[in-house]
Amino acid sequence: MLETPFFDPVPFASKDLNISARQVTAVAKLFAEGNTVPFIARYRKEAHGNLDEVQITDIQEKLTYYNTLEARRVTILNSIEEQGKLTDDLRLKIEECQSKTTLEDLYLPYKPKRRTRAMIAKEKGLEPLAELILTQAATGDAETEAAKFINEEKEVASAEEALAGARDIIAEQVAEKAEVRALIREAYFKTGAITSVPAIASKADEDSKYKDYFDFSQPIGDIPSHRYLAIRRGETEGELRRKLVIDADPQIERMKEICETNPASPFYPEMEKAMHDAYKRLLTTSVEIDVSVEMKMKADRSAVEVFAKNLRSLLLAAPYGEKPIIGIDPGLRTGCKCVAVDATGKYLDTITIYLAQSDAKTRQANIDLSSFIEKHQPQAIAVGNGTAGRETEAFAKALLKDMQVSNISVVSVSEAGASVYSASPVAREEFPDLDLTIRGAISIARRLQDPLAELVKVDPKSIGVGQYQHDVYQQLLKDKLDEVVVSCVNHVGVELNTASAPLLSRVAGIGDSLAKKIVEYRNEHGAFKSRKEVLDVAGLGPRAFEQAAGFLRIHGGTQPLDASAVHPERYKLVEQIAADLGEPLEKLVGNVDVVSQVKLSTYISDDVGELTLKDIIDELKKPGRDPREQFEAVGFREDVMTMKDLKEGMELKGIVTNVTAFGAFIDVGVHQDGLVHISQLSDNYVKDPADVVQAGDRIAVRVLEIDLKRKRISLTAKKKQTAKAPNKQPQGQRRPNKPQAPQRDNRPPKPKGFSNNPFEGL
Repeated sequence: MLETPFFDPVPFASKDLNISARQVTAVAKLFAEGNTVPFIARYRKEAHGNLDEVQITDIQEKLTYYNTLEARRVTILNSIEEQGKLTDDLRLKIEECQSKTTLEDLYLPYKPKRRTRAMIAKEKGLEPLAELILTQAATGDAETEAAKFINEEKEVASAEEALAGARDIIAEQVAEKAEVRALIREAYFKTGAITSVPAIASKADEDSKYKDYFDFSQPIGDIPSHRYLAIRRGETEGELRRKLVIDADPQIERMKEICETNPASPFYPEMEKAMHDAYKRLLTTSVEIDVSVEMKMKADRSAVEVFAKNLRSLLLAAPYGEKPIIGIDPGLRTGCKCVAVDATGKYLDTITIYLAQSDAKTRQANIDLSSFIEKHQPQAIAVGNGTAGRETEAFAKALLKDMQVSNISVVSVSEAGASVYSASPVAREEFPDLDLTIRGAISIARRLQDPLAELVKVDPKSIGVGQYQHDVYQQLLKDKLDEVVVSCVNHVGVELNTASAPLLSRVAGIGDSLAKKIVEYRNEHGAFKSRKEVLDVAGLGPRAFEQAAGFLRIHGGTQPLDASAVHPERYKLVEQIAADLGEPLEKLVGNVDVVSQVKLSTYISDDVGELTLKDIIDELKKPGRDPREQFEAVGFREDVMTMKDLKEGMELKGIVTNVTAFGAFIDVGVHQDGLVHISQLSDNYVKDPADVVQAGDRIAVRVLEIDLKRKRISLTAKKKQTAKAPNKQPQGQRRPNKPQAPQRDNRPPKPKGFSNNPFEGL
């Protein structure tokens, strides 16, 4: 095996990320020691220079990329060496290459491949003729030289056949040149365009959801990710035909420059034919595949980032808190399932009420729900926002008014993910004897109490805040969403004595197996009294404890610091601080006046720097503080229940349900989200909608247009009254018919007649 020099990915990662090599090296060392991203970010700030989770994750990804690249480089070098074709120049090019695409380009001429026309020509002994043409001698005649290669045994019947075979050899050599491939690939991104037309022109349907793409063209370098994914989906569904186009002549001329062709040579016409053949037969298809893959990867990354931002916003939505709740899963035919949960989310009781079947049943529903409320004394009623949600919400509010009860809130709660949870193994294990709809109502109630604790139980993809989530590379999506969930859980912290196994599994260092063991231990031995007691759980050793402990909370335990984010490794330091201040530890924790007297410089050491000390002081001032915002309910207009109630110019309050690259979707309480186009998000220029709004935000909007037939609502968030419906024609398109921004497809399924997506078909 070929010996290769030691490879250090740190300088390359450092340059790519603009992060110092010292910091990258420190993070690499921490990962090598088995530390997790949340632990590194929170408790090893001095080691890496206060990088955040995003930067630390970026370093991890870059190091993985370059290590994978190096492994591939070694494989390629060994393969070419075994073929006896590894020259010093080629080896240098491969060793200096820092791009996977370029590396594969360099390997292409030596890569095992199926039998090609060039191979057949070589078998016929035509390689010397190809070499002669490539020398582009100043004298000679191509046909005369080719006639020397006529050979019946080798099936070369004429000089033209010999020349054709030689051109095949030259075309393959040219098409496999790394410089040529890089040139053509770059040209596609700089000057090429993507076009789409109906897959079958005669069957083009004017009512098609893809009609705006029936005569579409846009520069490849300009097309937004969501638009590219929409075209690909249209192609997959058999409605569109996609094509990448580029002016061939300039590319062929540049290929001639790279290959140093000589127009004065009598062999030039054969070279020119070979160039055209290389471009049309070998390069365009191959490079277009590369370009399409790169476009897809870019679009996937963009779509996944959109999903991740929306998911983070929803996971970190304000909790209502540990209060008793009645959750209602609205239903027409099967009735509304009402459940009561206590302040910890424990299921207590259930009833079913019917609101839309007869006056008698509605009167009975009043009686039943009144008794249910009096029995369980909830502080809020959480109503799912699906089918009949607004009607059920209005019913509950009217009932509370009749009961003369003013201290119970009625809150609309997103049902996204509730149905998925109710049918999941987690729900079946927790409530084996309950109907799916009752489990769904429990999930709705708990989601109001603590969105994060409830949403971690379901696949993030079912929450419905993505953009073309079914079209992107699924492993990329899964990894990114898992990363977001883990980040959010550790950012907030987890109550060790009440957390579910799915929630505990997302704590740094724990995972599914240990999470189940923790819950089993808790059920058998009762509540944990201190963090260190978790070490008694089978399989949870010092390493896992080190990673997890700072993110676990115990309120009312034997150690006051266990309710904070102070890591147990710093308890002795805090105890020393308390002693120096002459205060008992329990009086120090949460005492802002006393903690403010601490002089950080006194406690800085080789082990503990200023960054860690500041974090400790902040925690001592507000131990275990929840970083999420205070809960605030949004009130929909009571005179607006369906799309038919909307009027242009009407002012509404809504909730941002999804933020995409082209705008934001808003729930205004009519079972159909409206779209605030990016051009309507602000009176000022907006480059990225995520800079202005996030999923879960409360927002005031005004109705611009209503299309009942297509179930589309156009909204504006501009304060000025001059706003008009946004021009759907995207910038950068060469043809007159521009597509409107493609829409998300991943909201939870709704019964016919209702939709939470104004562009439901797309």
